[in-house]
Amino acid sequence: MYSFTSRIRFSEVDTHLNLTLGSVIDYFQDCSTFHSEAAGMSIARLNEKKRAWLLSSWQIVPVRLPKLGEKVTVSTWPYAFKGFFGYRNFTMTGEDGECLVYANSIWIYLDTETGRPVKVDEEQKTSFPLEEKFPMEYADRKICVPEEMEEQESFQVAKHHLDINHHVNNARYIKMAEEYLPEGFVIEEMQAEYKKAAMLHDVIVPRVAREDGRLTVALTDAGGSPYAVMVFQPKTKETRVQEYTGAKTE
Repeated sequence: MYSFTSRIRFSEVDTHLNLTLGSVIDYFQDCSTFHSEAAGMSIARLNEKKRAWLLSSWQIVPVRLPKLGEKVTVSTWPYAFKGFFGYRNFTMTGEDGECLVYANSIWIYLDTETGRPVKVDEEQKTSFPLEEKFPMEYADRKICVPEEMEEQESFQVAKHHLDINHHVNNARYIKMAEEYLPEGFVIEEMQAEYKKAAMLHDVIVPRVAREDGRLTVALTDAGGSPYAVMVFQPKTKETRVQEYTGAKTE
């Protein structure tokens, strides 16, 4: 397991001073990058090997989003390698050990010269010893997209959306999708599936659907082919009452 500590910053919170989901993902991505650097599998080393890890999917459960000024510990560890897939858990805990957010992620090991997935090699397996998977209910990495979705105003990918690979950063897709959450929507769980990379000046067409309270956001190209799809499951009022007041329902 790799961990680092931090404190929630003003630049990371929403209008209610809660850490945003997009900022949670920034913390998790930083943690996995720090882990790779510490394990000797830095970005420079992967570039030498002509390899890269691409994120395929997220499943994130925010038990309670920390507020401005709270001290947190962010941790990550791999729990499986299967073919060209890598599986990694994340947690964010408070000073008292309270689990604030937990997550599962699935990654694809890529040959950067061919652009094709390759089997995880022994150097990777040796660098990242496997640990026990986090006790959570694991969802399928594939998201079922509703047939009927409402098209929103399109926008163009800008430089500030990009990562070191000149693709839209994984967390940026989540931040884009959060724009379509209704006021007062409290997230029980978020799933994201990444389909293809959007690049500078690509046009993104958001498509949104709401079913049984669940909100699905597909960020697509002009032809409707998705770059990324996110599903936000809301917390019920009963769950929120129990969590924040300790009340019990019959």
